[in-house]
Amino acid sequence: MNEKEFTDIVNSTKKIVLSAVEKNLAERFSFAIDDVVQETYIRAYRSLVNNKFRGESALSTWLYTIARNESYRMNAKLEKEERKIEKLKNEGVPKEEKDTGIVEKYFELIKKIPSKYSEILLHYYNGFSEKEIATKLQISKGTVKSRNSRGKEMIKKLSGEPNERTI
Repeated sequence: MNEKEFTDIVNSTKKIVLSAVEKNLAERFSFAIDDVVQETYIRAYRSLVNNKFRGESALSTWLYTIARNESYRMNAKLEKEERKIEKLKNEGVPKEEKDTGIVEKYFELIKKIPSKYSEILLHYYNGFSEKEIATKLQISKGTVKSRNSRGKEMIKKLSGEPNERTI
């Protein structure tokens, strides 16, 4: 499988794949559409390179199935993140902070950004140091810093108030 062949496959099936993702990915997770489509094509490419496509169905049908399954995986992953956030929200926030509404707004916004950023922000919120986060997530300190910064930027954009203080 060369690059041109795969590019042709992507170009001829992108509407079908996008349709499968839009139908099967929960609406509240629409921010992850690009990630699901990308993962669909990565899985398809790996399978094609390893001759795992048996040809028992049309290529478009096979890709639709992969996209549907990737959507289900992403739903499960993001729902798990929501449950973690809800648990942290209910257990880890002092009552006086809950009363202000700031923390609640922050957690609502955090649900809307990709998990690789929200995970970092939640660790910072819970008092972990950069080094502790890097060790726990098995990533570099630089990655922790950049994801923290990007996550805060995403929250600022979602809040609609670029000068609003984030926690």
